[in-house]
Amino acid sequence: QVQLVESGGGLVQAGGSLRLSCAVSGRTLSTGTMGWFRQAPGKEREFVAAISSSGVSTYYADSVKGRFTISRDYGKNTVLLRMNSLKPDDTAVYYCASGCYSNNYYYTGCYDRWGQGTQVTVSS
Repeated sequence: QVQLVESGGGLVQAGGSLRLSCAVSGRTLSTGTMGWFRQAPGKEREFVAAISSSGVSTYYADSVKGRFTISRDYGKNTVLLRMNSLKPDDTAVYYCASGCYSNNYYYTGCYDRWGQGTQVTVSS
């Protein structure tokens, strides 16, 4: 099985930056496409970014395109999400997910493993 543990969340002012990390352990060769999602209070979990198993292809929600960057560090078995120019609307719990093997990378149901989440709060 694959286990995912997120870290790097915190409180930051608008315009600031954070880097989230998702540590992958277990059967790391079977992670497929990996993604980041977020969920704000009272809202559904939404797609943020995804990266293919090879790391060649990346995908972003329109709301974060140009501000967030997803990458994979195969040596450390981690998936990173670099977040710049943060806005109060980015406030949410951010979740790492793995195990997507189709083109439905924006859909929560495509993933079979989830981390526990890390809180990101952006103050205005």
